[in-house]
Amino acid sequence: MGDQGLLLVACGVTITTLAFVLWIGKVNRRWVKVVLDWFPAILFAYVIPAGFTHLFQIDLSQVALHDFSRNWIIPLTILTVMSALSLRQLRIVGMKPIIVFGVGSLVIATLPVLLVLLFGWMDGAQKELFLTDAYWKGLVPIVGGWIGGSTSQLVLKELAETPESLFLSILVLDNILVNIWTILMFQFIKRSEALNRAWGIDSEIPTVEPPPKSEASLRKTNTITLGVIVAVMVGCYFIPMSFLMSVVVLSILGLLLGNLIPDWNHKLVLRIAGITIVLIMAILGLKLNFSNLSLPGSLVVLVIIWLILHFLFMLGTAWLLRTNIAWVAIGSMANLGGISTAPAVTSAYKQELMPHAIVLAILSMVTGTSWGMLTIYLFNLL
Repeated sequence: MGDQGLLLVACGVTITTLAFVLWIGKVNRRWVKVVLDWFPAILFAYVIPAGFTHLFQIDLSQVALHDFSRNWIIPLTILTVMSALSLRQLRIVGMKPIIVFGVGSLVIATLPVLLVLLFGWMDGAQKELFLTDAYWKGLVPIVGGWIGGSTSQLVLKELAETPESLFLSILVLDNILVNIWTILMFQFIKRSEALNRAWGIDSEIPTVEPPPKSEASLRKTNTITLGVIVAVMVGCYFIPMSFLMSVVVLSILGLLLGNLIPDWNHKLVLRIAGITIVLIMAILGLKLNFSNLSLPGSLVVLVIIWLILHFLFMLGTAWLLRTNIAWVAIGSMANLGGISTAPAVTSAYKQELMPHAIVLAILSMVTGTSWGMLTIYLFNLL
């Protein structure tokens, strides 16, 4: 089969996968929801194309679609995700919860480097595993996945040059741990009042009405938002930039657009990002080789220790600031779970705080790539 034929096959598999993922995410059958609780729909976006290429023994790892994803779809996703954060909405959360959340992010970004050093000091073979064999490149997408979600995870995979087989293994491990962690945070937030009383912390959290909506019509708002996005993407095409530079420029530009344009539709850009993330995952799946799917046990242990210490540091920060312990669970899920599970966990404590959880989750989405770049920088110093 020629290059054009392979490209058509790759496009067909990608579009079919996108349609399936969007469809299954809306299915209301109970058994489907149980499956998706442990194997999220977005993971199908990575596995289905990989399964297709493995089953039919077709090599789609070199088709032009990969260049299109790197040059267009990933930059578009960065722009839309970054423009989804409203600084005006961020002010309703308050400083103490943001500090607790920020400490959680800082620990996620820096602790893997310290743990790799510790493991290497305890056993020279671990130093060779993580540094010489470059298994640290598997830890970087975890930083992006925990703090920023799928967008940051995919961008950081490219920046760290994480091998495809290692990346899928990390995705599976990450998914299992986050699901277990979500269950634990549901239980923890229900019992947070007991800790507040034991530590003498005032648990009252004032709720604030959401900011007023724009009076502009939805059609006008959508036209302005889509028009600006198209203009920016076309402009970027004519300005030569490295991949790293485009990540930085589009991140800053997206943040400015989302806060300086009054009629910006934040919900629309989040929906666009949700679709493009699935596309990126599906295209990446075309490169995957199942034959090398495995993880060293020490890496799994390191990630579990990393996750537990993330929680303990956040808990200690909340205690020092004398702020409601519920923010530990909310902030942790805003980091690890994202925009879907953070408000779900929050609802088990106080439904009025769900908008606050969403704002923290969006803050997590837009900062994940930056934290991951810090992790890469620190690992490169070793």
